[in-house]
Amino acid sequence: MHIYIWGGLKSHSTGQHDYPQFLADWSKILTEHGAVVDGSLHFPRAADLEHTDVVIIYKGDAGFIGDSDKAVLEAYVKRGGGLVNLHDSLCGPDPAYMASLLGGGKKHGEVNYSWEAPIQYRVVDKSNPIMKDMSDFTIWDESFFKMTWAKDPEIHVLANVAIPPTSFAGEHKGEIVPQIWTYEHTLPGGQPARAFVWMQGHTYANFANYQIQRTLLRGIAWAGKKPVDEMIDYVPPARPAGRGGLPLGVPAGPPTGGGR
Repeated sequence: MHIYIWGGLKSHSTGQHDYPQFLADWSKILTEHGAVVDGSLHFPRAADLEHTDVVIIYKGDAGFIGDSDKAVLEAYVKRGGGLVNLHDSLCGPDPAYMASLLGGGKKHGEVNYSWEAPIQYRVVDKSNPIMKDMSDFTIWDESFFKMTWAKDPEIHVLANVAIPPTSFAGEHKGEIVPQIWTYEHTLPGGQPARAFVWMQGHTYANFANYQIQRTLLRGIAWAGKKPVDEMIDYVPPARPAGRGGLPLGVPAGPPTGGGR
């Protein structure tokens, strides 16, 4: 699987919104799970996406893109390219546009987040293979409400959250809102495409959570139209043997002959 990570510059406080660290860490994680990984802290060029199966977006307010970049992204999706959105990457000036690609969008400039609080997941589709390792558990992060949703087709909800009662939530506290979902759609004139969305990731440490990490690996594979366990089950090929059965490049012992 060929994956491109579209990251951004670090924002917020220590341990939050660490987009460059994600690019560094997940380039290694995905490579160790058998993927071919590229990425940058700027919008990908058309050439970058030519052989890409999945674009992972972890960048603040990625919805602020110009018409030329939109054309590149839409051409990629029209040929069936997959998208994975993490946290507030789907935020921008036009949430309906982001919803057309990801199933949901968030309006920039609105208070539509709970701020930091316990986020208690309720898995809706327990039979979905993406959610195989995901249970009803709680993390410390942000959740989102006042979303703009795609209508035709609609998203497929994998997990909901009851918005916690923080001062930011206001009248939305207790509201049940999707926070993990998939979206299958076809842009006009294009091929069927997939998107997987996980709305948390404000607290960077949550990317190391066992349940979340395995769910993300499966969601990425699904978005790329691969078997969901392709990266979970990946086994690195054995290194070819060299002299005396040792891996190539490993010396068999100290050199013989000659003096020191």
